Amino acid sequence: MDFTAQPKPASALCGVVSADGKIAYPPGVKEITDKITTDEMIKRLKMVVKTFMDMDQDSEDEKQQYLPLALHLASEFFLRNPNKDVRLLVACCLADIFRIYAPEAPYTSHDKLKDIFLFITRQLKGLEDTKSPQFNRYFYLLENLAWVKSYNICFELEDCNEIFIQLFRTLFSVINNSHNKKVQMHMLDLMSSIIMEGDGVTQELLDSILINLIPAHKNLNKQSFDLAKVLLKRTVQTIEACIANFFNQVLVLGRSSVSDLSEHVFDLIQELFAIDPHLLLSVMPQLEFKLKSNDGEERLAVVRLLAKLFGSKDSDLATQNRPLWQCFLGRFNDIHVPVRLESVKFASHCLMNHPDLAKDLTEYLKVRSHDPEEAIRHDVIVTIITAAKRDLALVNDQLLGFVRERTLDKRWRVRKEAMMGLAQLYKKYCLHGEAGKEAAEKVSWIKDKLLHIYYQNSIDDKLLVEKIFAQYLVPHNLETEERMKCLYYLYASLDPNAVKALNEMWKCQNMLRSHVRELLDLHKQPTSEANCSAMFGKLMTIAKNLPDPGKAQDFVKKFNQVLGDDEKLRSQLELLISPTCSCKQADICVREIARKLANPKQPTNPFLEMVKFLLERIAPVHIDSEAISALVKLMNKSIEGTADDEEEGVSPDTAIRSGLELLKVLSFTHPTSFHSAETYESLLQCLRMEDDKVAEAAIQIFRNTGHKIETDLPQIRSTLIPILHQKAKRGTPHQAKQAVHCIHAIFTNKEVQLAQIFEPLSRSLNADVPEQLITPLVSLGHISMLAPDQFASPMKSVVANFIVKDLLMNDRSTGEKNGKLWSPDEEVSPEVLAKVQAIKLLVRWLLGMKNNQSKSANSTLRLLSAMLVSEGDLTEQKRISKSDMSRLRLAAGSAIMKLAQEPCYHEIITPEQFQLCALVINDECYQVRQIFAQKLHKALVKLLLPLEYMAIFALCAKDPVKERRAHARQCLLKNISIRREYIKQNPMATEKLLSLLPEYVVPYMIHLLAHDPDFTKSQDVDQLRDIKECLWFMLEVLMTKNENNSHAFMKKMAENIKLTRDAQSPDESKTNEKLYTVCDVALCVINSKSALCNADSPKDPVLPMKFFTQPEKDFSNDKSYISEETRVLLLTGKPKPTGVLGAVNKPLSATGRKPYVRSTGTETGGNINVNSELLPSTGNRSREQSSEASETGVSENEENPVRIIPVAPVKNIDPVKNKEINSDQATQGNISSDRGKKRTVTAAGTENIQQKTDEKGDESGPPAPSKPRRGRRPKSESQGNATKNDDISKPTGKGRKRTAASQESPGGLEAGNAKAPKLQEAAKKATPAERQIDLQR
Repeated sequence: MDFTAQPKPASALCGVVSADGKIAYPPGVKEITDKITTDEMIKRLKMVVKTFMDMDQDSEDEKQQYLPLALHLASEFFLRNPNKDVRLLVACCLADIFRIYAPEAPYTSHDKLKDIFLFITRQLKGLEDTKSPQFNRYFYLLENLAWVKSYNICFELEDCNEIFIQLFRTLFSVINNSHNKKVQMHMLDLMSSIIMEGDGVTQELLDSILINLIPAHKNLNKQSFDLAKVLLKRTVQTIEACIANFFNQVLVLGRSSVSDLSEHVFDLIQELFAIDPHLLLSVMPQLEFKLKSNDGEERLAVVRLLAKLFGSKDSDLATQNRPLWQCFLGRFNDIHVPVRLESVKFASHCLMNHPDLAKDLTEYLKVRSHDPEEAIRHDVIVTIITAAKRDLALVNDQLLGFVRERTLDKRWRVRKEAMMGLAQLYKKYCLHGEAGKEAAEKVSWIKDKLLHIYYQNSIDDKLLVEKIFAQYLVPHNLETEERMKCLYYLYASLDPNAVKALNEMWKCQNMLRSHVRELLDLHKQPTSEANCSAMFGKLMTIAKNLPDPGKAQDFVKKFNQVLGDDEKLRSQLELLISPTCSCKQADICVREIARKLANPKQPTNPFLEMVKFLLERIAPVHIDSEAISALVKLMNKSIEGTADDEEEGVSPDTAIRSGLELLKVLSFTHPTSFHSAETYESLLQCLRMEDDKVAEAAIQIFRNTGHKIETDLPQIRSTLIPILHQKAKRGTPHQAKQAVHCIHAIFTNKEVQLAQIFEPLSRSLNADVPEQLITPLVSLGHISMLAPDQFASPMKSVVANFIVKDLLMNDRSTGEKNGKLWSPDEEVSPEVLAKVQAIKLLVRWLLGMKNNQSKSANSTLRLLSAMLVSEGDLTEQKRISKSDMSRLRLAAGSAIMKLAQEPCYHEIITPEQFQLCALVINDECYQVRQIFAQKLHKALVKLLLPLEYMAIFALCAKDPVKERRAHARQCLLKNISIRREYIKQNPMATEKLLSLLPEYVVPYMIHLLAHDPDFTKSQDVDQLRDIKECLWFMLEVLMTKNENNSHAFMKKMAENIKLTRDAQSPDESKTNEKLYTVCDVALCVINSKSALCNADSPKDPVLPMKFFTQPEKDFSNDKSYISEETRVLLLTGKPKPTGVLGAVNKPLSATGRKPYVRSTGTETGGNINVNSELLPSTGNRSREQSSEASETGVSENEENPVRIIPVAPVKNIDPVKNKEINSDQATQGNISSDRGKKRTVTAAGTENIQQKTDEKGDESGPPAPSKPRRGRRPKSESQGNATKNDDISKPTGKGRKRTAASQESPGGLEAGNAKAPKLQEAAKKATPAERQIDLQR
């Protein structure tokens, strides 16, 4: 029953009255006029209401009878009555009248109808108070109106919209949480009928609904929001077009005046989408249009909106509207930073709510992870980590990879977020195992990656890794057994680099502890100037180990003052760093010190934060005696097979070996914690195990921790001694070394113990059984080094009669002629291994003596030089294999370098011997170069080697492998920074600037390059290019900064060298000319790369007398040794512009050789001086055009094969005998020799097999000449010409002569002198054709 049908005219009804012309009232109801009281009126109206309530539509008589009453109730008197009860009763009557007379209303006047409905609407406000006595009547009114759909009659009114707007506003305003569902249902019925049965919804009416969705209104009245939500859902089909029109007006046409809600369009879209996406079917394309707006703020607003729509949990918008999704993803690359930031923030919700979209997001997040804006890179990490913490399955490996990359970001905030995020994931999924083994496996790489970051230079990174280790990898708050189990299996599962990083972390913490301990010791001493100076130095060292060292210095000084004033605080700190401090005591001490330093009035206390950093680094929060005991028990379980090794993903053997390695490392940092019989008993058990590594580690632990065994644990001592003796005599070489050092470290009667090992070993040496020689040689070498006073003399006869004469000067076995330049350790012959150990024994013996009174060092150096000159084949009988020769060259070069670390031996190393040693870094074998460079760097970085040895790295510019050049450059950077830092930190170092200042390497480098065997012609442009590359390799790093006008200083050094002569051959004009030529190349490079080098040098440089003579008085050298054309060629790689005729006879490039241009700056890692010019584009041709292993993706020595160069076919080459074509044979047009870099070119499948010169060659062509090696001394050009046409394959006879010389030698080390005449005569006498032919290339 409603008013949806067209109402018929009711004029007849309007005129009907009662017979007496008066209004008919229900029985018992008197006339209702303004003459009666309000109470009486209410009483009578109630009876009227009751009458109308009981009437139905079928009561035609009654309808006719009460029509005048119905008209009377609509009079102004009632509609404007001041009493609300009267108005309510009248409204109820009118509602019933509309019900009874439906579908024809008794009121025909449009104005009257409008007044009536506005009146009824006003009465509906009474619904607000559910506790009102009249609420039931208000509810009845609402129910009646909704059921009859009375308001539908208003559609015929011209201004019906006013009534509907008033009705909707009233209903939305009165709804509250005290209403039951029926009230809401009736309201919905009432409003939905108006929307669905009308001709359309006007903007004002739509606003009255939508306003309830705006967040501000929504928060004020949740029920009105819910009502609007349900209403829109119910009327979606009808209202969608109206909504689309509204958004079209605002979004597309920009008519914000159409509605007061225009400024809330995006909030409305979000809410409407959440209610029913169908409400916005026509709106979404408009959003795509807005995403491409030129206004950044507008794009930002749309992105924020769409982020919520796409990211909401139940949204399928991305799949339903792919074009909009793709357009939205494009905003990840928006030019406006806030838009990109908003897009990245959205990704987190999207990953969590829609894992299926992760694939789409991955590529965009990858790009944003490299965004130039720090905040965006930071939020990419937050996005991925947040999703991963919710559920690891939500993020793929690629997304985690982005976080992994950002751990090395240039900004600290980003790095920190990435590291902490990964640490949290590791703790959640690996440590706690919250998602099972599969998830733990997925993030198992995190532990290694986080520890690798400890290699970074930044102290902030190191401190964060330490914090992460203590809180996430091995949480320090766990119980001891659980904590050690965690550490035990973590250590066993780390990769080697992570293990090294963790070891380094403990080492750094231990070093800082020792610095603090020394500071406290200084506090105990009486005040003096020396004490204050020492204390200041110690404070600066401690500050360097804290974040922001500049500020840390002030805070550390303040802390030092507090320590001086507060004895209690000092005692707490002493307890904290004492070797006996337990983890629990450490925790208490840290809290106690922090409490004393805290200031309640200062909530943020940077001083306290800095002290906490220091305390966290030095506090032993993981390791104490109890922890070591727990570790030992775990290892025992692994040995017995009762541990959970397999469950933890580690094999028992790995667990035992790693566990012992862990204990070994901790024995360095926490030796006191090992001192217990139980621990040592377990270690003795390990000594008896078959695993060599385990036994070796156990010996080392005894060596580090056993200083009290002799006095406190005699039982352990008596068991340990025979085991150590046995290991020193018959163990592995490493075990023997550790056993000798262990005996020397922990026993008081070490002389007796060592003698019991030395005597039987020295008597039983037998060169015929080399496999049994290695361990005795190691033990004897270390014994003679540790106890030189006791064993130096007896060792001399061993060296003279056995080491040199029997072992080194004889080849008993014939090596395998497979042509390989390097073989794995297990394939090296026992004889060569014994010879390598013999060389090491010579060095250890000399290092123990620390003097050259017997001239033994001279003899040894001559022997080592002879080995380098002979390329490792000391006897030159050609019985030794190429790979074994490589081993011996490496051993000889390393031995000279080791002796140079002792000042008394460094003085007697001649420039020739130094040059031979340096050339090892250009050896033809990749592994020799690699290992030698590592040893060189290790000694230099510890400031053990003289500065001249840093010049050797300049030769690395010739290395064909990019990685080796990059490694050498990093070594230079590290060495130079360490030396500069050392000079800054040690005021006394200024007295030793000649040996410390990195710039002083320049004269050594110039001298070394002047004597490079490849530098034979001082005017050869290709050779000069090589020299220039080597010079720039070093100078580029030195000239990165112009510290103290260093550019001018280096230029002055090069100029001063031109005023001296070469001390090595002062009277040889050719040698001096080469020296001056290198100086001119150096000056050319310095002048071209720096505009600051022309300033005055701050001081006059001092040149090393060992390499340069004193400048002569009145001697000037203004001559330029390189022509202007050569200078241009060196700097640009191009000749000076010439006329047309000059270009006619342009030389062709060598056959089959592709020029490869390498930019030195970019290839070696950049950081070129700001003043640098562009590097030559075609420079360094002789070297650039040779086989560049790294650039071509091939490698050398099997592991690093060389580039294959196409060569013109040669007829009748035997595939077996001619397994390799020499690259120089294939490119005969090339003049430069480039030894050490240009290696033989192999055909596919060959393994660096060298062509033998004594093999029968092909008749149609000459045999390939043997490859030159960098280990040779330079020979004069005249020598080469004299023997150029000699018979190449003629036997040299050198090996026989050398052997004969050794037999005629009176004995002792003088046997090694057989090589000395060769060294002295090398520059004078003609050498065999095989060697001289190399110089003619």
